[in-house]
Amino acid sequence: MKALHALAVVLSPMILGACRRDMQDQPRFRPFRPTTFFADGRSARPQVAGTVARGELDVDDLLYRGTVDGKPAEVFPFPVTAEVLARGRDRFDIFCAPCHGRLGDGDGAIVERGMRRPTSYHAARLRAAPPGYFFDVITHGFGAMFDLADRIPAEDRWKIVAYVRALQRSQTAALADVPDAERRKLEGER
Repeated sequence: MKALHALAVVLSPMILGACRRDMQDQPRFRPFRPTTFFADGRSARPQVAGTVARGELDVDDLLYRGTVDGKPAEVFPFPVTAEVLARGRDRFDIFCAPCHGRLGDGDGAIVERGMRRPTSYHAARLRAAPPGYFFDVITHGFGAMFDLADRIPAEDRWKIVAYVRALQRSQTAALADVPDAERRKLEGER
């Protein structure tokens, strides 16, 4: 009986130790390595159809596609405030000004380097274009312009559009368009 007990004491750790699996010892697939487990031979699995990553559900057509009833939006998805314009200017200076120029006149640095001049935002056709048109162009690109959807979030694209509208307005504004308090400041500086 003592021999059987001693044998059980000796074999127990070996048997129980074989059942334990640590994370470093578990079966796993290394990314982008081939495998025979799946029929397609890939260890990296494609996303399941219809899944949406957290925070990536974009059901608002106005905000994410710039459309209302399938047409370019005539309105903005949020109120245009001084903060919105400031953020729009910041993003415009980073992403748009190298080609379109700081005033939106198409006189950016690329023109100096021999590339074709983009159309001025102050052209009559673009002044008449709805805000959703500009959002679509930033999102999908146009002509030689590549799409910027992967670099600029939808909210920031709208803020850039608001700033473009402000640039357009600035080129045709009259002193009468300025609020009275601001006009007195401007007239006092003369």
